[in-house]
Amino acid sequence: MNPRPFSRLLLFPLIAFASFANADDWPQFRGVNGSGVVAGTDPLPTEFSFEDKVLWKAEIGDGIGSSVIVDGRVFNTAMIDETTFGVFCHDAATGKELWKQSLPAGELPRITPPNSHASSTAAADGERVYVYFSTLGIIAFDAATGEKAWRHELPKPAYLMDWGAGASPVVYDGRVIFAQDDDLNPFVIALDAKTGKELWKTARTEMLAGYSLPVICEANGRKDLVIAGSGKLIGYDPATGEERWHCSSLLRTIMTSPVVKDDLIYIAVQSYGDSTRTLKFALLEWLDTNQDGKLAREEMPKEFLERFDDSDTNHDKLIDETEIDTAFQHPNNQAAGGNTIQAVRGGGTGDVTKTHVVWNIDNKSPSNLSSPLVYNDRVHVVKSGGISSCFDATDGSTVWDRTRLKNFGDYYASPIGADGKVYIAGRNGFVVVLDDKPELTVMAKNDMGEEILATPSVADGRLFIRTRENVYCISNEAK
Repeated sequence: MNPRPFSRLLLFPLIAFASFANADDWPQFRGVNGSGVVAGTDPLPTEFSFEDKVLWKAEIGDGIGSSVIVDGRVFNTAMIDETTFGVFCHDAATGKELWKQSLPAGELPRITPPNSHASSTAAADGERVYVYFSTLGIIAFDAATGEKAWRHELPKPAYLMDWGAGASPVVYDGRVIFAQDDDLNPFVIALDAKTGKELWKTARTEMLAGYSLPVICEANGRKDLVIAGSGKLIGYDPATGEERWHCSSLLRTIMTSPVVKDDLIYIAVQSYGDSTRTLKFALLEWLDTNQDGKLAREEMPKEFLERFDDSDTNHDKLIDETEIDTAFQHPNNQAAGGNTIQAVRGGGTGDVTKTHVVWNIDNKSPSNLSSPLVYNDRVHVVKSGGISSCFDATDGSTVWDRTRLKNFGDYYASPIGADGKVYIAGRNGFVVVLDDKPELTVMAKNDMGEEILATPSVADGRLFIRTRENVYCISNEAK
């Protein structure tokens, strides 16, 4: 998730994603396979605050990436100061700092608040922890000692609207997989987890900027790497990066991530505009500073000047309405805006748009930032304004629709499911707890006293909440 515009699990993802970790670990963004669902059954606090049920607290600096917990170690990233990127490891039970790495960040790119340069969530496999930073690429550290294992440089991402970086790596089958959907050269890459050597890299040329997390879907005896992007959900061979299938059922801008249950892939998306509005409306609103209905060369971010010149077919140093539609959006993928919640069956081959969409509803409840939660056969979504909706995971029928959580404000974090409860963190610092029932039941509204954009994490009966500057460990163990 990027901050701008930013059932129980099956055994197979537990093994595949965290082969060195315990079942109760939280090895990446939103836990095992990005599901947001806790595998363990340890009880979690319902009522808590920045003063109550706090087992420990660590001040680490500005950041919006989530905590990752593996083998009793908690990993976080932060901007220690304006030019230094930090990676932190704490003991999960005591909060004792086990190690810290401080890295010069170099010349930082433009970003739009409330994004942070420390926006990415790490991934860990028990042996190493893997972190991404826009100017540094992907860096692996020994999980126990903090010693740097390797670094793999990546192209710096470029965003037409200066949203800034926000993608996170995942670990699967000995590979670190990272999807960088930007507006210039989008791709997905797989690195050897031990050495950082590139195993494969696949261009995603039809994609616009997005922040969808790669997930694994097992269907028909096959495991696919699935990534959502502009207009399409795509399944790749995780061993080679070769595209196996695509489903052209999505919208233009994809900030949210899919979740997988059994052989179904669920995604909820809200994208700027409606089905009749192409990218030009967003570009003109954002970049056309003199509001003349055209994009001038001097209005372009410098990273896109070559693309601008290629698109300026009449060489008048302007991109007008006849040129703008295909200047930055691929001509074969003119996906538009709108709202959708859908379930797509995995395991297909080729174009599965007409065969594998199980259900698809046009409903105004999805967020453009917060990913859905599939928990005990219900799909939960939350959006700005503190509006919660819930749908039946089998057929998409409405359980409840656009009901307020009594916590008004913006929502960047995604809901998580644990201990028969749904935890929903708002940017205003309150965490709402719902009872997992077929009707909206608010159990508690908990004040953490500080802005929250990161999705909470859970491991071994402890709730880890990353606020803007701190990490809180919330637990019934606290006195």
